[in-house]
Amino acid sequence: MDDAIAACRILVVDDTDFNRTLIGALLGEAGFQNVVYAKDGFDALAQIAAEAPDLLILDIMMPGMDGFEVCRRLRADHAYADLPVLVQTALSSSDDRNRAFAAGTTDLISKPLDRTELVARVRIHLQNRVLIRDLQTYRARVEGELAMARSMYDHLLPSAALCASLTDSAGVTLRSHTALSSDLGGDLWGVLPLAGGRFGLFLLDMAGRGVSAALNAFRMHTLIHELAPHLGERPGAFLTELNERAVCLLELGQHATVIYGVVDGAAERFTYAAAAAAPPVLIPPAPITPDGTPLVFGEGVGQPVGVAAGTRYEERSLPFPPKSVLILHSTAVLETLGGRDGGLAALLQSAAVRNAMADGSGGDAFTAVTKALAAAQGDVPLDDHTLVWIGLGGAR
Repeated sequence: MDDAIAACRILVVDDTDFNRTLIGALLGEAGFQNVVYAKDGFDALAQIAAEAPDLLILDIMMPGMDGFEVCRRLRADHAYADLPVLVQTALSSSDDRNRAFAAGTTDLISKPLDRTELVARVRIHLQNRVLIRDLQTYRARVEGELAMARSMYDHLLPSAALCASLTDSAGVTLRSHTALSSDLGGDLWGVLPLAGGRFGLFLLDMAGRGVSAALNAFRMHTLIHELAPHLGERPGAFLTELNERAVCLLELGQHATVIYGVVDGAAERFTYAAAAAAPPVLIPPAPITPDGTPLVFGEGVGQPVGVAAGTRYEERSLPFPPKSVLILHSTAVLETLGGRDGGLAALLQSAAVRNAMADGSGGDAFTAVTKALAAAQGDVPLDDHTLVWIGLGGAR
């Protein structure tokens, strides 16, 4: 017998000394090592409150408080909702048996007791009990790890103070929309301040989900900040070196899509390199109409970071004039909006966003976009969603 099952606490409740002794002897012979006894219903409830058993063997017909009432009181307490209760009874009618199950009985053992039946039923219910307990322990551990990972994730994202400081130093308004999946993915974004009012901006999405993906994202975050002082001005070289280090850091099959670029408000340009990332999008300063000024899409080509050493990444650029908006986003945003760029384009050219972008309207285009995105992705998205919104020179 498995040690965990043999050590389970079994409480035998019976008002007859002989029955308690008999059940204890049968269980002891079968290898169960932790059998305790209660002489009636009141004694049983007191012992359960002091130390909950793993299984209860309960006589139905007892003076003072019968087994039906013991079951009802236990099931009324959420702490004992899943405690297995085996009722030993001589009741034979279907009505009596239905009454026992209605009171909260898990299973019935017929009187007079049969050793084989008793041991078999006790063993199967304790096996289920141990399995459920192990699953609950595992779930608690995983939830704890996810909570810790989410806390670490929040700590790594740019602070509100840093985003606000960019309004003064770079003349931009920086806002973001983040929705985490239930099992946590590997999205991260960040800002790297540079000289002359410029700053670097990255968005990274690790393959996979869960704590392992999050931990890999945190490792990549460390690499990015190690490289920033040396290569932050040169996006192509930055991604090339990031890939070389990621190949050594990540295990086979692990990789990340990344976009890294430099926002230069004075030069009115966004210079970037991409590693299989979703393409950046520019909303031009002129009001958008269905047949008017088009959106400008960059390119997100390139091999994911961490796949193969020696990969080089091409540097590209987008114009970034005043009162325009630059958007970086994870691929999950495109998937939520119906596939490739067309779904995002339709959203950005919707009436709600056009009106909010119009000069003098007082609207908020970012809120209009993220509200529509939140409605599309549902309460708990299947994958992490990240959208970073950079407005230059008064653009909202």
